[in-house]
Amino acid sequence: NKWRIVFPSNGRQWEDWKQTSTFYSGNRIQTTKYTWFTFLPQCLFEQFHRLGNLYFVFLVVLNWFPQVEAFHREITMLPLIVVLLASMIKDAIENYRKYRFDKMINFSKTSVYDK
Repeated sequence: NKWRIVFPSNGRQWEDWKQTSTFYSGNRIQTTKYTWFTFLPQCLFEQFHRLGNLYFVFLVVLNWFPQVEAFHREITMLPLIVVLLASMIKDAIENYRKYRFDKMINFSKTSVYDK
């Protein structure tokens, strides 16, 4: 367990701050799960770890064989696409709300105690 040490910016504790700051990269809070570049691959990776989504993928693959085809190929993909789109939209909205909250916290004014 590491404790966060806060030093006032008044120059007296400069050496202590320099020694301690090597352990911490910054004081920024980040609770978001995705970035613009990692959203699609990471979200799809998480979605296909769910058993229900794998079942729909299995049905889609099974319907591509003419001997086993029960429905039209395109109709079988609709439930999977709808479920994936709905969960991806939900994750995107949730991630954006976390981003806004992190931004508000990171740019808020703080009070520093100095003896």
